[in-house]
Amino acid sequence: MRHAVMLSVVGACALLAGCGQGDGEKSAQAPAAPAAPEPTDAEKQALLAALPAPYNTADLANGKQKFGMCRSCHTIVPGGANMTGPNLHGVFGRKAGEVASYKYSDAVKNAGFVWDAAHLDKWLAEPRTFLPGTKMSFAGLKDPKDRIDLIAFLKVETGYKAP
Repeated sequence: MRHAVMLSVVGACALLAGCGQGDGEKSAQAPAAPAAPEPTDAEKQALLAALPAPYNTADLANGKQKFGMCRSCHTIVPGGANMTGPNLHGVFGRKAGEVASYKYSDAVKNAGFVWDAAHLDKWLAEPRTFLPGTKMSFAGLKDPKDRIDLIAFLKVETGYKAP
């Protein structure tokens, strides 16, 4: 049933795409760029193995589970929405407070550092004391292994490119 509905939607879109293009008219819209394919599990494991220690031995399943605590405030997909917190795609290597479409606290805007694993580890351990004045209400993730797993998960899932 679902497959039939999808075929109907695709067919309707194909019919609508042809409307208004008679007599040699071209559509004013540029074709959309194809979305990047989701990395396979094997590709994710290869990305994980390429990370520096201790992240290269992290448990991605545990990292994904720990990200569940973050998901109510953050998205991680390319072009994802800002929510209570900013979208985290591309966070590694980005200056703190630099997502133009997000309204940061003055503390984050003036932090003056670039996000890397060490800064994120300190932030996740104790967000309120690491950067006083932040809007983030998260109490912190106390277990160092959980932070390693979460940081590795974020590196694999947010477009991290090794320098």
